[in-house]
Amino acid sequence: MRITGMFTGSLLAGVLLLGTAGGAVADETPTPAGSSADGSEGSDSSDGSDGSGTAEAPTEAGTSFRTATAFRPGQRATADGSSGDYLYWVFPADAGQRPTVTAKVTLPESAAARKGATTWQVDVYDGLRRHQPCVYGARTKALAADARTVELRCTLRTVRAWAEPWSNDPLPGSYYVRLTVLNAQEVDLGLPVRAEIEAATPDKGGASAVGGRLAVPLTPGRTTVSAADDGDGTGTGADSGPGDGARLAASGVEPEDGWSSGWWTDRWIWTVAGGVLGALAGIGGYTLARPSRRPVGPGGA
Repeated sequence: MRITGMFTGSLLAGVLLLGTAGGAVADETPTPAGSSADGSEGSDSSDGSDGSGTAEAPTEAGTSFRTATAFRPGQRATADGSSGDYLYWVFPADAGQRPTVTAKVTLPESAAARKGATTWQVDVYDGLRRHQPCVYGARTKALAADARTVELRCTLRTVRAWAEPWSNDPLPGSYYVRLTVLNAQEVDLGLPVRAEIEAATPDKGGASAVGGRLAVPLTPGRTTVSAADDGDGTGTGADSGPGDGARLAASGVEPEDGWSSGWWTDRWIWTVAGGVLGALAGIGGYTLARPSRRPVGPGGA
């Protein structure tokens, strides 16, 4: 009876542990940017420096890695430019996430008189400026001469918490998006365009977890670029403050909930739960298979 009671108590403890694990997994599910936990839409989070306050999605793009405009996953960044420009944005991606970048290019009616088709391309680079290949989606598409809109998509590999130095695996940190036109006739360069960029970073869970982690995410340092800077580095941007039109460049942007520590994954929950269930199975097997013990009388009969 004592062993049976122990088995029953252990079984109840295992069921309670599994219920707690399910609740923990539900709590670990990230809430998409722009929506609250109860399903109602919320305001966009702040810019890259911290998670407090609200901010609208950016309406401009940088022209280099250093001046890339930061935005958060879930926001729709927009920019007006000209065909032939290199447009840059940057967003954060953490370990266990699989980023998907979507770009949309729209030409106004005034640019309808193009001489030929143009090809648009979106590229994604990690914090070390290493080009990351797309595993899904079409990152290059042709825009016919009589068309006005083209959409591009690039899904990266799952971000790893750690990787060998020689590998090209995506790591936690900033990810740069570059949008540009290819194979355009010279007469079609300089036409006005409107670009829209979105990024989604769904969490893939512990299935992609690895041992080890980076000491710090791959993010650039903080820099500010004045709108009055002429691009040669001799402008007054270095001495300008936020009130003088300086803006945050490709710096300081991080996930809404901060960077993960790198060691915790939901694998730990299921490892502990599996160990408890294995122990319960062992106790149950022993209880069922052990020989019965009959009391022995004083005479040994």
